[in-house]
Amino acid sequence: MRTFDLTPLYRSAIGFDRLASLLEQRGEPSYPPYNIELVSEDNYRIVMALAGFSRDEVEIVTERDTLHVTGRKQKDETQRTYLHRGIAARDFEQRFQLANHVKVTAASFDNGMLTIELVREVPEAFKPRKIAIADAHVGAAQGNTGNVQALEQREAA
Repeated sequence: MRTFDLTPLYRSAIGFDRLASLLEQRGEPSYPPYNIELVSEDNYRIVMALAGFSRDEVEIVTERDTLHVTGRKQKDETQRTYLHRGIAARDFEQRFQLANHVKVTAASFDNGMLTIELVREVPEAFKPRKIAIADAHVGAAQGNTGNVQALEQREAA
């Protein structure tokens, strides 16, 4: 198992303590295998290999900031004698921690591959905004908020 030293992240970032601890807890991926892709700046894709599962045996649920993907294999009544069993057709539950403002937009199942599309939709109130730096006596006279409002008004115009 690989381990990563995230100490530099703790020293140089403010507010990312939770992110770093989540990465440390995650460890190696388990069954079933999956990929997480960055499609574009705010679009992501999770692709899971679910050999032996049908669409009816898989459930996707989002709850707050967690995505749950669960597979419950229906019991096969046929008695089989395996010489080699390499296809793991067992139940699974996979959880993904979603960042703020990330939402599931679509899911599809084709040829044993489950694809989940995600998008990050950051509200305008949370998007970065540029703050103008005013002279000390001007900022005090405006209560240190006048330069922010004036800059936002100029950008809107």
